[in-house]
Amino acid sequence: MTRAIHVGNKTIGGGAPVSVQSMCNTPTENVGATVAQILRLEAAGCDIIRVAVPDMAAARAISEIKKEIHIPLVADIHFDYRLALASLEGGVDKVRINPGNIGDVERVRAVARACEERGVPIRVGVNSGSVERELLAKYGGPTAEALVESALGHVRLLEDVGFSDICISVKSSDVPRTVEAYRLLSQKCDYPLHLGVTEAGTEYRGTVNSAVGIGTLLMEGIGDTVRVSLTADPEREVEAGIAILKAAGKRSGGVKFVSCPTCGRTKIDLVALAHEVEARLRGCEKDITVAVMGCAVNGPGEAREADFGVAGGDGEGLLFKKGKIVKKLPYGQLAEGLLALIEGREP
Repeated sequence: MTRAIHVGNKTIGGGAPVSVQSMCNTPTENVGATVAQILRLEAAGCDIIRVAVPDMAAARAISEIKKEIHIPLVADIHFDYRLALASLEGGVDKVRINPGNIGDVERVRAVARACEERGVPIRVGVNSGSVERELLAKYGGPTAEALVESALGHVRLLEDVGFSDICISVKSSDVPRTVEAYRLLSQKCDYPLHLGVTEAGTEYRGTVNSAVGIGTLLMEGIGDTVRVSLTADPEREVEAGIAILKAAGKRSGGVKFVSCPTCGRTKIDLVALAHEVEARLRGCEKDITVAVMGCAVNGPGEAREADFGVAGGDGEGLLFKKGKIVKKLPYGQLAEGLLALIEGREP
């Protein structure tokens, strides 16, 4: 088990539930836009949110943002240790910074001391594009070994000044390399690990890459918090992260949605029906399994195993609840009928 760190009111590591993170894509100094996005991310289920702090205007916005949000706030900082100090003054809950990039040991000590005084952890985050030149030469590229050695080198700089409230990430855009790096890192330290596949891609491709990389590690018991990096709205990152946790058995609650792939036996527009039902259940917090099935081969069996379900027929379908047929409805009424059944209304 990894050691625990505390990010605001959230615990990472130490056996705590795996948390889902995202990062704002608004200019941080635009407090109104940033707060509005964070509130939407909160509603989507985000546990921890990160903002870029490229300059003092962004650092000064931290305190105003903190007043309006309800989840822990992380400052993402590169190179300038003064931005970390200013963000800490603003009340940030965690700092993402690589100590090897901020100057001499006194600057590292200054950031570490300011974090320690406030009980704020630091994430050391290395990716394949930030590995030092000497390590690239040593290993012949940004290999898993290079990523891990780079990360642990940054960690030692913090340990040397007496700071150990640390989380680590070692991300690559190459999924097998990411998995290999985290496996190796997990054997070398007990710091909590922030999982992710960096620059994973657009929503579809990035979700697939992240599901394979993050999901593999979670199934092996590796990882304490996740961020799905997508070229998409950050809300989609949160939805994907939650879905990956559920698929890996690391999070329960909310709707488990089951639908069949369709085949030549299907006599209803199952694709449209499944999309409609899934969309309408997106905000549902009930811990239930809902099945939308297309025919009489696997449909009734799957629907019966679910808490609620539809088994399609020829232009119509059967509604099921807890294994029992409730009603037969024409296709056009199936979605509303199923939702009514779930909500306890007469279908």
